[in-house]
Order: sequence, then C-alpha cells, then structure tokens
Amino acid sequence: MPLCLAISGLLLLLLGWKSMIKVRLLSSNGPAHRIDRQKIPTRSTSATSHPSVASSFIPYAAPKLHEEIESPLLAPETKDDNSTASMGLQKTNPSFHLLVPATEPNPNLCKTLLSSFVLAYPPPTLINYGKKFDGDNWDKGSHTGKIRGVYDYLSNKNKVADDDTVLVVDGYDLWFQLPPVIMIKRYHQLINEANDRLRRRYGTELKKPEAADSRTEVVAKYSQSVVFGADKLCWPNAADDPACAAIPYSTLPKDIYGPLTDTDSEGFLNRPRFLNSGTVMGPVKDVRAIYEVAVRKVEEENRGTIGDQFVFAEIFGEQEYQRETQRQSTQGAGGRWYEWLSTALGTSDSPLAANQTIKNMTVAAGRRYEFGIGLDYESKMFQTMTHSANDLEFITYNDSALIPSIIEKHPHLKSTPFALPIDIQKAHGPFWYSSPGNHSLEPKNSLLLPHSDYLDDLPERIDWYDAPLATNLYSPSVPALLHINGDKSLLNDWWPSMWYHPYSRALVRRYIRSTQTRKAAQAAAAGGQTWWDMRGGRGGVWTDNAVWMSWGEVCKGTEVEVFQDGKGRWGREEGSRKVTNYFGTVIVGDENDEGDEGKGG
Repeated sequence: MPLCLAISGLLLLLLGWKSMIKVRLLSSNGPAHRIDRQKIPTRSTSATSHPSVASSFIPYAAPKLHEEIESPLLAPETKDDNSTASMGLQKTNPSFHLLVPATEPNPNLCKTLLSSFVLAYPPPTLINYGKKFDGDNWDKGSHTGKIRGVYDYLSNKNKVADDDTVLVVDGYDLWFQLPPVIMIKRYHQLINEANDRLRRRYGTELKKPEAADSRTEVVAKYSQSVVFGADKLCWPNAADDPACAAIPYSTLPKDIYGPLTDTDSEGFLNRPRFLNSGTVMGPVKDVRAIYEVAVRKVEEENRGTIGDQFVFAEIFGEQEYQRETQRQSTQGAGGRWYEWLSTALGTSDSPLAANQTIKNMTVAAGRRYEFGIGLDYESKMFQTMTHSANDLEFITYNDSALIPSIIEKHPHLKSTPFALPIDIQKAHGPFWYSSPGNHSLEPKNSLLLPHSDYLDDLPERIDWYDAPLATNLYSPSVPALLHINGDKSLLNDWWPSMWYHPYSRALVRRYIRSTQTRKAAQAAAAGGQTWWDMRGGRGGVWTDNAVWMSWGEVCKGTEVEVFQDGKGRWGREEGSRKVTNYFGTVIVGDENDEGDEGKGG
C-alpha cells in the first residue's frame, strides 16, 4: 500500500505540472505594425525545423523539396535544357491542382482569383461554374452540390492522377497571402509532425507484405495525409455529435488565451480544434476517398440538409471516435489505471474523458472510418476567421518603433515574438511570383497588354519585410491564406490591408504578360515547374468542363470593389480598344463596345 501511495503521489506531481507559457491576449483593431528585423532575433516563429518522423513508421512519407527550384514540385523537377519543348512531351512529375467551387462571378470571387494569380498558384479550376441549384434546402443545395462537383472532378482520370496534390478552397471568402512553395512545404511539415504524434499516441503495427518475397514492415497504426482548416466553434453539428465531442484537442498550449482558454461559451478564447470544410489539401487519392463517403452521406443517407460543413465534420468526428475507443479498449492494466487517474484529475488528453454523451455514432461492420484527416491547429496554412479576428494583426516586419504600442495595447503580452518566419525569409520577394518564367526581362510591348506607365507602375523592389502580413499573434504564425468566414464585414474592411492590394492591377497585368515569353511557352508545353499541370494557362480560370475563361471574362465589372484604384474598367483604362486573336475572337475589350462609357474602378 505505501508503494502504491508513493507512485500515485509522483503521478500527481507529474500530471499537475504545467509549462510556463507566455499569455498573449491581443486584439486585431488598429494600424498595421512594423517590426525592425535588425532589432529582433531572426529565429522563426513558424516552426520550420522540427524533426521528421522516421519513414519506416509512416505509410505516407512527404517527399522533400529542393530549396532552389522555382515552384514547389511534388517530385523531382523536370529537366530544362533550354530547348524548344515538343508539344507531345509527357509530364512525369505529379501536378498541383487548385479547385474553387463557385457557381457565378462576383467581386469576392475575383478577389480570391486575383490573390492566386499574383502569387503564382496553379490556374484555378471553378467547380460547378454556371450551374443552377434549385433544391429545397436553405442554400438550394449549392453547398452539398460542392461535394458532388469536387468528387466528380477528382474521379476523372483524364484530369487528375492519384499521386497529384489538390487544394480545394471556398471561392467567395478566401485570400491567398503567401506563395504556393510555402504552402506546400508547410503542408509536408505539418504531415510529418502529425504522423509523429499519431505514432506516439496510437503505436505501431505489423504490415503484412503484399509480395511473397517482401518483409513484414513496422508502420504507424494511423497516419495523416489530408489537412483541413480548424475553427474555434463546432457548427452546425450538435454538441453531442462526434464532430464536436470526440475530436482531439488543439496542439496549441492549454493556457494560450489565459485561464479562460477553452471555456469561453462564445468561442473567442477557445483553441481552434473543430473541422472547417472551406479549405482542404492532400493527395488526390486520399481527398477523393473523403469526398466519396461525403457523397454517400448526402445522396444515400440524407445527411447533407444543413450543408457540406456538417458532412465533413461528421466524417472527421467518426474517424476520431473510432481511433480513441479502439485505443482505450486495447490498453493494458497500467494504461487503464493511468487513464482513470488522469481523468479524475482533469488532465487527460482524451476528448472521451469529458464524460460527455456522444450520440449519432452507429458503428457499421465493414464500413470505413479511417481517412487520414487532420487539422491545421496552428494556422500555418489556413487561417479561419470565425471568432479569430482578434487574434490577428497586420504587421510589417522592418520597423520596431511600434513594439511599445503593441505591448501597451495588449497588456497580457509577456514578450514580442515577432520575427519573420524563416520560410518566408528564404522565399523570393513578393513581386517575383507575378512574373513566372520571366524574371530577368519582362516584355514591354505584348499583344494583349502593352506596357503603360499609368497602369504598370510598381516599386522597383520590395521584400517580405516591407509587406504588411496578417499575423496570428497567438500561434504565432503568418498564414499562407486567410479564410474570411464568420464576420463577413472583414471582406471589405481587411481587403485594402493585403500586401498586394495597392499594386493589384499592375501585378495582374504583369502576370498575364509573362505568359508570352519563350520560357513560358516551353513550360506550358512540358507541364513543368512553373505551370503546375498539363493544361497551362495564366491570367484566367478553367471550368470543370474544360472551358478557359480570361480574367476579363470572369471579373468584368468588379474593378471598383477589387482594384479600388479609380483607373477604370479592365482593358479600357486608357480608352476603348479591341484586340482579336487569329480566329477573330475579341480577347481584350468588348465585342459591342463603342465608347468609353461606364468607366469606373
């Protein structure tokens, strides 16, 4: 008995110990802040150098990327011998696809597209564009229609391959902030870190060889390959649904918002841990599997009446419920005792320890529940905005003069952890990405967009230290994209703060002109480094029906809201002008325009 009491006492001390974490209670209102890089340590606030898990323990191993390549390939880069590429050249490396569900154009969609253009993301593919939904649900079926639309696209072997990577984002409330090379590297880093955590929590198992002459492998019992965004609130699922009650806790410190962390009924002081379906990234094969079960839930089980958010959150909740119940059921006597003690002390890291009734979970024999889903808890890739706006500030990292005012504004801030993340420091400058394939000599007199001092004026050079970047002060992180869900007033209030906004028209024009260089034509034919997939295309979008639409076709009439520069309609800023291609189709200007009326912007 004395020995048992001594052991219990030791465990009490260990379980009661808490790390000394600096509390950072901040708000997002106020001007952009400038932080002096010379006066701040150059350590990264975006963890970029965590030890990766041994490949023998993870079924999905993220390939390493070359540091100096122009775009973040997902396999060894294709050879560039400076010769004219044959139009029959086959692309051998996996592609990166950007899918954007959007049924019709509007200024918010065009903001999303613009942000992807100037940062050189793959040409977006609009899912369900032009499709009319007339269902009985609150959204007439458009949200669940996204599920079927994305699934059908990912199922088309002529458009995507299983080992390609796909990023699916909402079309009407999302802005890219950082280039895709950073997005993809952070994805691989997050996957490796998540798989390390999964191996430590759930252990390993023996994998039987598929071939007779192969050896049995030791692999992690569970692995992650797909990343969704993380929200502070669980919605629209019920509180006793697995989507809300069975999912893991955040990887952020337990007291990151102070003593009220995770106890705020309104959600402002909660750590993000609930799935948000507006952003998802992973291998095509694995993302398609998730959408396949989502289609079944909608079309066979009628689970989609509230929308796609409900469906994907439910899939994640079911996965996590199965993982945790199986872990608990296979524990030995020591593990069960430790689980009981930590639950009694309120220190258990199992969501099932909350003793909350979990409903809507009926286990069906032979049904798949494991999909390799995880969340971006620290907002390194995806920053959702539901009750998170107060966590962010727009900060320019080259001036420390405002550090005292930040500390005064946020009295709970114990330090100033504002250093530009290392991966951003190593990236090309912000303007580099708007001219892919042609960084040494930009064409001044292209057929489509002749150079104009009035329209194309850009600073000679800026670097990321000069750019105001939306920064999550709690993580801390500089997210690769901002998902403006929640308070929709931010779609107007924050848009002028994005680093590219003052130069947006000039950057889009530069982006389109860059497609006419010899190197760009070669890349388009090869489907190589800067063109991402075999279709090519710059300055426009593809539809899921393989129709190419230029920026002017999709975003005509949105100049006032998007550019906000007073320079007029796209293609008519300096007067009425038409340019036709070899087939007589008008590609700049309007087919029937005869003047310069309607000028705005």
